[in-house]
Amino acid sequence: MFARTAQRFAAAALAALALLVSSGASAQPYPTRTVRMVVPFAPGGATDIIARIVAQKLADRLGQSVVVENKPGAGTTVGNAEVAKARPDGYTFLFAPTPFVISQVVYPTLPYDPQKDFAPVSLLATSPFILVVNAAFPAKSTAELVALAKAKPGTIAFASAGNGTVPHLSGELFKLRAGIDIVHVPYKGGGPAIVDLVSGQVPMMFATPIEVNAHVQSGKLRVLGTTSLQRLAAMPDVPTLSESGYPDFEVLSFFGVLAPAGTPPDIVQRVASDLAAVMELPEVRDRFAQQSAGARVLGPAQFTAFLARERDKWADIVKRSGAKVD
Repeated sequence: MFARTAQRFAAAALAALALLVSSGASAQPYPTRTVRMVVPFAPGGATDIIARIVAQKLADRLGQSVVVENKPGAGTTVGNAEVAKARPDGYTFLFAPTPFVISQVVYPTLPYDPQKDFAPVSLLATSPFILVVNAAFPAKSTAELVALAKAKPGTIAFASAGNGTVPHLSGELFKLRAGIDIVHVPYKGGGPAIVDLVSGQVPMMFATPIEVNAHVQSGKLRVLGTTSLQRLAAMPDVPTLSESGYPDFEVLSFFGVLAPAGTPPDIVQRVASDLAAVMELPEVRDRFAQQSAGARVLGPAQFTAFLARERDKWADIVKRSGAKVD
C-alpha cells in the first residue's frame, strides 16, 4: 500500500516537473536559435544581394543569426515550395521577389497554394529594371537595338534569371511593344545570367541596377534604357523606355518577406516590426539607394493587398504578351 502511494506521488511529481519545464520552455523569448531566410535564386543576383543586406541587420534585431539559403529553380517555385512546406514556427522565411506572383500566372500548376500556404510579413523595397547589353554589342541605343532585331529576326538572344521572372516578362513585353523577334534564354538566377552577359555568351538582358552596376561602371556592360517612368537619379543620362518610343513602359521589381501559413501572428508581427526598423537604418537605405532600389515598407495586411494587385497586373501582361514558360 505504501509502495503504491509512493509510486503515485513520484509519478505526480514527475508530471509536475515536466509541466514546469514545458512551461518554462514555452515562455522563452523568440527566437532561441538560427533563423533561415530562403532566397529562391542562385547567389549573386539582386534578390540574393538585397536579402543578405537585410538578413545581416535583421540578425542584429533578433539577437540570433539569420542564414540566407539559396534554393534556385523553376522560376522561384522550388524555393517557394520549400518554405510553404516548412514548419510554421518562425524559423523559416521566404525572401520573395516579384516572381512569387508571376509564377501564379505563368505556371498551370504549382506545388503549393500561393494564397493559403503563406503568411505575408512585409514588403521592403521596389526597384526598376535597366536594359543592358554587352559592351561589344553594336547597338548604342534602344532604337539601334530594335533596328538590328528587325533586320535579323530570331537571332538576338536575351538572358533572364529564369522562366517567369521579371527579366523574362520584361523582355516579352519589350518584344510586344517593339514588334521584334528576340529569343529568350533562361538561367537559374540573375548571377549566372550576368556571368554570360558579361562574357558575351548572350548580348542583352533586363536587370536591376544592383545586379549590374559594377559591370556598367567597369565598361563591360552598356545601359540603353530604364523601365521606370522617370530617369534614375544614379543614371541621369540614361533615357527611359517610355522616352525611347514606348509610352508608359513601366516594370518594377519588389522584394518582400513571407512566412509559412500558420506561423504565430505574434511572431509575424515581431519580424515585420523588426524589418521595418531595419529599413529605417540610414546605411540600409543608402545601400539600396545606391543601386536604385527604394525602400517601401508595408506591414502584413497591406502587403497581402499589394500581392493581390501585383498578381492581377502581371496576369494582364502575360495575357497581352502571350508569354509562356519554356
